[in-house]
Amino acid sequence: MSNNSFYQSLSAEESKRFKYWQRRTIIASMIGYALFYFVRKNLSIAMPGMQEDLGITKTDLGLFLTLHGLIYGVSKFANGFIGDRVNARYFMVTGLVLSAVCNIVFGFSAAVLVFGIVWMLNGWFQGMGFPPCARLLTHWIPPTELATKMSIWNTSHSIGAGIVVVFCGYVVGLGWRWCFFLPSIVALLGAVYLWFALRDTPKSVGLPEIRVASEPQQEPEDKAFKQIVRKKVFGNPYIWIIAIANFFVYTVRYAVLDWGPTLLSEWKHVNIEHAGWMVAAFEVSGILGMLAAGWATDRVFGGRGPRTCVVCMAAATVFIGLFWAMDAPPIWLATLVLGAAGFCIYGPQALVGIAAANLATKQAAATAVGFTGLFGYASTILSGWGLGLLVESFGWNYAIGVLIIIALAGTAAFILAWPAKADGYGKEEK
Repeated sequence: MSNNSFYQSLSAEESKRFKYWQRRTIIASMIGYALFYFVRKNLSIAMPGMQEDLGITKTDLGLFLTLHGLIYGVSKFANGFIGDRVNARYFMVTGLVLSAVCNIVFGFSAAVLVFGIVWMLNGWFQGMGFPPCARLLTHWIPPTELATKMSIWNTSHSIGAGIVVVFCGYVVGLGWRWCFFLPSIVALLGAVYLWFALRDTPKSVGLPEIRVASEPQQEPEDKAFKQIVRKKVFGNPYIWIIAIANFFVYTVRYAVLDWGPTLLSEWKHVNIEHAGWMVAAFEVSGILGMLAAGWATDRVFGGRGPRTCVVCMAAATVFIGLFWAMDAPPIWLATLVLGAAGFCIYGPQALVGIAAANLATKQAAATAVGFTGLFGYASTILSGWGLGLLVESFGWNYAIGVLIIIALAGTAAFILAWPAKADGYGKEEK
């Protein structure tokens, strides 16, 4: 069933209500997921203060980032199975509240061991954020609209990360611990909002579910669900390829997001407040990049996200190379090049999840997104501990050179996924 035929199958009142709830779901889940970043990417601004106050090394901080990312990836994968089967509203609110609690405990801590344990726990609870969103979006948005509308939704990543680094760039003046306390308060207030704003599926508010011709008319039983996951997720070679590509995308993305303030202050000699704004520019540019990539996927590449990713990843490699080559650039030029890299890298970041959700169909979307996320957050072995070790051993110049090689590998992986279909709903290739 096409988008138009689905909407035409509704009465005028149902169509009005469906579009209202679709908008409400997209907006509320965007706000909610942005708030997950408030209690996750606040650490990057606190890191220089923690080094000075507690004597924590870059390798230790990198280990926090790696352990957090690995646990987050496993959690996102495991919770993907749960996310396809439970109420998205309850699941998302619970994860956000528990992440906020972890941040409060982190802010009161002083021992390296406690920091590591609490940040690992936060990684697990963070993995409860995206799977319910994947369920919500694939139940409320027809598949041929998904790339455009989910790209709009994906700006929540950059909105949350961009706002929190600027916010904490000023808050850190009160002490690094406030980078955890104040964002936690914001996240808890946001959890209350989500409780009242979200609902699970169209059926939960008395509206018809989106149906595609080849799709069963009811939710699959456990045995049938396992068969769907086996066939559409683990048995689909293109989901494996884009999952591997996601490893390289996230390595580049988190190298900038997690180490950006430290990199800019130590390597490019930028003060911490300006560094926060520059990382925010990387994120804001990413918003535009996501929107452009989603539009290009639906309008230029016929819904085939991996093809857009090839172009974006190749361009991101070029801009990272330019940033690496610049010696003591003026802040405006460094910000411009960093922003251009963000514009390019966030297209693939958004489209990997969209492509996986479409290929797996809405019946296994959260599982597929969780699977690609498992590879994405395994990247923190390189972007966290690995990069910290490289910098301590060889310096920033060498570390960013390695990052360029990683971006090239990501481009090559996406090229392998070029032939993939637009979705897994059984339509014939055009």
